[in-house]
Amino acid sequence: MALNGSQRRRVAAGALLAAATMVVTTACGGGNGGGGDKGKAGPGFNAGVNQIASPSAKKGGELKFIGAQEADSWDPQRGYYTFVWNFSRFYARQLVTFKPVPGTGSTEPVPDLATDTGKVSADGLTYTFTLKDGVTWEDGKPITSKDVKYGIERIWAQDVISGGPVYLQRVLDPKGEYKGPYKDTAPDKLGLSAIQTPDDKTIVFKLPVANGDFLQMLAMPAASPVRQDKDTKGQYGLHPFSSGPYKWDSYTPSKSLKLVRNDKWDPKSDSVRKALPDKISITFTTNADDMDNRLVEGEYDLDLNATGVGAAARQKVLQQHKENVDNPQTGFIRYAVFPQTVIPNIECRKAIIYAADSKSLQTARGGPQAGGDIAPNMLPPAIKGADPKADPYGKLSGAPDLAKAKDALKKCGKPNGFKTTIAVRNNKKIEIATAESLQNSLKAVGIDAQIDAYDGAQTAGIIGSPKVVKEKGYGIIIQGWGADFPTGQGYLQPLVDGRFILQSANYNFSELNDPAINGLFDKALKETDPAKAGEIYRQINTKVSEDALYLPFTYEKNIIWRSSRLTNVYTAGAYSGQYDYASLGVVR
Repeated sequence: MALNGSQRRRVAAGALLAAATMVVTTACGGGNGGGGDKGKAGPGFNAGVNQIASPSAKKGGELKFIGAQEADSWDPQRGYYTFVWNFSRFYARQLVTFKPVPGTGSTEPVPDLATDTGKVSADGLTYTFTLKDGVTWEDGKPITSKDVKYGIERIWAQDVISGGPVYLQRVLDPKGEYKGPYKDTAPDKLGLSAIQTPDDKTIVFKLPVANGDFLQMLAMPAASPVRQDKDTKGQYGLHPFSSGPYKWDSYTPSKSLKLVRNDKWDPKSDSVRKALPDKISITFTTNADDMDNRLVEGEYDLDLNATGVGAAARQKVLQQHKENVDNPQTGFIRYAVFPQTVIPNIECRKAIIYAADSKSLQTARGGPQAGGDIAPNMLPPAIKGADPKADPYGKLSGAPDLAKAKDALKKCGKPNGFKTTIAVRNNKKIEIATAESLQNSLKAVGIDAQIDAYDGAQTAGIIGSPKVVKEKGYGIIIQGWGADFPTGQGYLQPLVDGRFILQSANYNFSELNDPAINGLFDKALKETDPAKAGEIYRQINTKVSEDALYLPFTYEKNIIWRSSRLTNVYTAGAYSGQYDYASLGVVR
């Protein structure tokens, strides 16, 4: 159940452990709905969505961020917020990274430290990479394959640097045999057998089970190199050692951060980062409304967290400064899910779906711009296999279908309706408003849905516990979800694969455990062709819709501010519809 913008890409932040051999966690990533670079645009509303606003190659100036939330960690292996993954590209490189183009084209992995996207064996179990010439640390020393291996090994040290994504750990070491570099008994602390470094420029990954999304995992900051002599373990996030075009100059947690140029970075070795500004700064504030005002006044260039202009400033911004606003999709879906242990009858679940007023739900979430587009199914548009027009329950009309709802109630043996409970976090006002909207629409067909606003800080032990969900009679749970990486595995698997049902911190709230769906996931994970894998995820999504376990509300959108000083501005699907920070420049 990932949260977007300033929040975690995944709430559990790697705390979920799969019962199967697949990777796990909760999800965030995704992006806006369009394809790659479709052209260029000047200032104007949505000028930075699926196209480049104010293109320029001019260097210089200071790129000024302001944010209402600090990083969970600036340590590449620990960070799990979307904006941290985006910002970290200024100082951390990986073997591969995401393509620097607008829209969903940005979700394609391209070479970064490596010369290509790897040589893959016919069985999909071996990936071999060669490092480029001229890739160096901020002190000029070459980045080696051992540095890459050591950085990845740090993911295993969850007792020291906990919090980051654990995909690579689960894929490379599903049995949990390696104990991490800080407990490594090998003299060089490089004892992870699944990664081999035959020389300083070659790195080889040996997967126990093929996984078609392995490149997506290597594109995460968690796969960044770390040099052993610069590793300060739990303190590394206070001053990471740079492999990118900028290095750390000063940092006061929750106050400010400043980066300056890394003069040892060779632009000929980096076709991804433009490195246009001379300086990059972040100012942290605790007042989000004041932050919006300071952005509008021109004191700063953009919101680091990219959570969208708040309600207090939204009307002013849209009426007086619309030319400085973009309205991308975030890659999140907001939805209701129906636990089968509480509402086991499919026709009763269909009655809820048909009776729901999609337009009212969209309005409760902020309307078409601040809330998002009405969602007819559970795959966001940025994910291969998605079909935003697939509408099995007619939700795109925006109106409830009371006749079909009443017919479904008759079929489920409850012609006069039934009682159930909507579970919603008490610290999320927008979710409470959504629950109230759903409650009102269900009344029209006799479904009495009481709202239980539970402690949002205790999510894992309340709605994350199938036992508690059943005891409390939570027939409807309000939630949101986004992908860590934009594939069906990165988005859909934790929600609907039966092997991901856990007794605590569970996110398969419906407790769907269909062998056919589970088998399709196994097939998709081994598929190296993204288009073919996407077709399998489309089939899975269709089956999920047929089970009537989810009522999607919106494909979420944000209203984000774009300073008039910014150049090369575009939203990237790889970063949840945020601007591609590494491409930005400023007019001095």
